Order: sequence, then C-alpha cells, then structure tokens
Amino acid sequence: MPRIEGLLLVVLALLPAASPLAAPVAPVLPAGSTTPAPDPAVGWQALAPAQQRELRARYAAWRALPESERQRVRRAAAEVAALTAPERAAVRNRFLGLDRLHRDGWRLGPQLGAHYPKLQPLLGYLPGHQREPMLALLRQLDATQLAQLGVLAQRTPPQERDALRERLLALPAAQRGDWLRQRTESR
Repeated sequence: MPRIEGLLLVVLALLPAASPLAAPVAPVLPAGSTTPAPDPAVGWQALAPAQQRELRARYAAWRALPESERQRVRRAAAEVAALTAPERAAVRNRFLGLDRLHRDGWRLGPQLGAHYPKLQPLLGYLPGHQREPMLALLRQLDATQLAQLGVLAQRTPPQERDALRERLLALPAAQRGDWLRQRTESR
C-alpha cells in the first residue's frame, strides 16, 4: 500500500466518523454576536453509548501516539480534506471494507498500522500489563525489524506467543535487532 494511502487510513481510524446521529456543527457566528455557543455536552449526550465508546477509543488512540506520528496524521488529514468528495468517499469505503481488526490496527499510527496485519497474532490478545511496554518497544523498532517481528508472529504457534512476547520484552534494546534477524533466518 502506498505511503500516503496508509496515512489516509490512519486518519480515518482516528478521526470521528460522520454520523447522521452526531450533533450538527454549529455555524460560525460573526464577531460581537451575543448568541451563546452551543453546549458540546448536549451533542455528546445525544450520541448512543456505542458511539461514545468509539469516540473515546479514537481519542485515547490519538493521545497514545508519539508527537511525530500525530504530525504525520495531521498532514494526512489535510490531504484528505483536499480530496474531492467522491475521492474521500472512495477512501472511506476502502477503509470500511477492511476487517475490523485491521481498521483498529491503524489506530496505532502510521508506522505500526502498516505492519499490524502481520503483528496482530502477537498483539491481538495481549495481557493488560504487557500492552504499554509492548507498544513502546514496537515504536522503537524500524520498518525492517517490524517486518521481521511480523514474520515471527505469523510463524509462532498460538501457545508459544506469550513466551515470544516475554522474551522480546526482556531483551535489551541493543540486542533486539540481532535477535529478530537471527530468529527469522533460523526458521
């Protein structure tokens, strides 16, 4: 998938989806207007609980991204905004056509989202205490190392994935690259 298309998918994963149930956007009022601004809490309360959970998850994913990834997503959002309405609809439809697990994987940002389909077996059932350390570790890996880890995740039987994660988390950062290379070459 081309780089820009991957970034567009991240934008779609993180930005709130257009919904007919969402509160309408308030019009911009002229300077000096005495009309009070609409209360955002009213619009929030009008959302269904599932929509509120979805928006909370997107916001939490956004907050978890490193600033460099947020900047990449902001640039991609500007590119999405510059597309014509049919082009935006085509990208959104392509995104919605992805499996839910892969759509959610894009919430991890452009770097991890691109590798998520292969990493999912390793990350999909992550114990809660390993989530943050594992995501921090993954963000330290380069594209080659993420691809190698994806190969290992695909090759490792489900009953051995916990041990793989524990071993990876226990390795000093300086040794991870060599360890990943040796593991992918030996299998």
